[in-house]
Amino acid sequence: MTHTTELNAWLLNHRDGADDTRERLLEHVCDRLRILTSKMLGTFPGVKRWSETDDVLQAALLRLHRSLASVKPSSSTEFYGWAALQIRRELLDLAKHYYGPEGIGRNHHSDTGSIINGNPSNAQPNSLEDWSRFHEAVIALPDKQKQVVDLLWYEGLTQHSAADLLCVSLATVKRRWAEARVTLCNSIEDFGRIETGN
Repeated sequence: MTHTTELNAWLLNHRDGADDTRERLLEHVCDRLRILTSKMLGTFPGVKRWSETDDVLQAALLRLHRSLASVKPSSSTEFYGWAALQIRRELLDLAKHYYGPEGIGRNHHSDTGSIINGNPSNAQPNSLEDWSRFHEAVIALPDKQKQVVDLLWYEGLTQHSAADLLCVSLATVKRRWAEARVTLCNSIEDFGRIETGN
């Protein structure tokens, strides 16, 4: 049985209200969420300076566990999208904690880099304000656009791989990615220069 098939079975049990499903579900996906957390933390270099992957993962899992009391994802794709949202929210809160008025990182220099053509995994807005606004803008994207941004930007998949995972055509991924870039360009000026995937 594949991981996706097993996950969908757990999600079905969760929707049916089976006892202890949330705990068993999170145990089943913990390793994959650790990988996802590590990749997403890499897009928050200012936070990475102060927090380890497992610290972020633990806090994000608590968020995810609480949210699953009322949220019932219907597919593995929807579940991982929801999990990514909890990780992103945790990272944004940590960024505000470390770089807010009383934050320990406020007087420390962290090189957040800049938007780099063809290399989104290393690209970042030029200031903490733009950086936070960008990630918050991703949260506000329509679900289908956000799925594509999660896969291409945060997880580093190619457009072909994203299309396979989402069971849509490559043209659909390209269209959603282009639409997301237009929306995000209003939040972070240089985002429109990014190219990713083959």
